Formats: sequence, structure tokens, C-alpha cells
Amino acid sequence: MRCPFCKFSDSRVLDSRPTVEGDAIRRRRECGGCGKRFTTYEKADGLLLVVVKKDGRREAFDRQKLMRGLIIACRKRPVPIERLEAIVDSIERELRNLMELEVKSEHIGELVMDHLRNLDEVAYVRFASVYREFRDAESFMQEIKDLRNK
Repeated sequence: MRCPFCKFSDSRVLDSRPTVEGDAIRRRRECGGCGKRFTTYEKADGLLLVVVKKDGRREAFDRQKLMRGLIIACRKRPVPIERLEAIVDSIERELRNLMELEVKSEHIGELVMDHLRNLDEVAYVRFASVYREFRDAESFMQEIKDLRNK
């Protein structure tokens, strides 16, 4: 495993344990080059999941892209990264349990909003503003009213 810091190709495993869901192994590693520590996850290859975008394009499901979107929505919010990782795990598991080869991006967006609604209202509105393409302040106000009513 290459070190994400110095790209040295040798590291040693300090600790291995299953994730909470039990579908992956979390390994804590130490780089043989620079000595920094990092975490890797080992997961069995599963069903290739393809995301169908709004414009009809298709691309492979990307956990990191989903994680980046959550991190942006939760920027400067008191949300631990572990909680975001758990959300990504949950969404990926739900999508794979559908046993479909293709899933619409709209479905993924709704799953993200469901999780954010229960996690942090500010992050939810941030994500919704991009996902639903709000054009004006009234769109924001309506979303906040809907959030309050739920």
C-alpha cells in the first residue's frame, strides 16, 4: 500500500479490525518511509454500480465523490468525519441492496438529503440548494418551511 503522504510503497499494519457494518476491514498503517500513519479499508469487490445522471450520462458510483459532497455541505458544522463516513456506508449499502446495475442520481440525492435532514439542518439546506438548484431566496424559504414542518 502506497503512503498517501510520500508515496513510499511499503507500510506495516499496526491494527486491523472489521468496520461496524462488518463489510470491510479497517487497517491502521505506518509508512516505512516517512513514518506517518494512515488508515485503509479493505472491501470485497461487489456489483458494479452505475449512476445515471440527469442528462443521461452514465458513470461508475464513486464513494469519494459522495463523501466530498457531504464534506462541502457540512463545512464549518459540528459534524464528525466518522458520521459522514457512516452516511456514505449506509447509502452505498442501500444502493447495492437494490440489486440494480444502474441507479438514478436523483435517488442518491434524495438519500443524502434524508440523512442530512436528520443530521444537521444547515448542511441539509446547503446540499438542497445545490441539488434542487434554488434560483432565489423564496426557494430557500420554502425549503426551510418544509424542513420545519417535517
